[in-house]
Amino acid sequence: MTPPPQDLQLIGREIALRWPDGTEDYLSAELLRARSPSAENIGERDIFGQQYGGQGPKDFPGVEIRGWKPVGNYGVVFTFSDGHNTGIYTWKFLRELGGEQRQTGN
Repeated sequence: MTPPPQDLQLIGREIALRWPDGTEDYLSAELLRARSPSAENIGERDIFGQQYGGQGPKDFPGVEIRGWKPVGNYGVVFTFSDGHNTGIYTWKFLRELGGEQRQTGN
């Protein structure tokens, strides 16, 4: 299990995370909203493998993070300015998003 960040702050339009190993990630509100792990955003499958949902917009220009709340010891749910507030962002998922950004240099 990925340990929680030592610090999580909203800085402008980015979420700043400082991980126990000292790594820091800065994830934009637009990226977090576009990559929301919610059923509304990515859809969900029934027991027969049929995909439902997930056809929503993938770009969210100007969206902001209004707040967040922890989910157990494994993640967080963000509230966005467009009203979206579902989808659990696990610490593992946030760490992977940060890793993708470090690899691409964005």
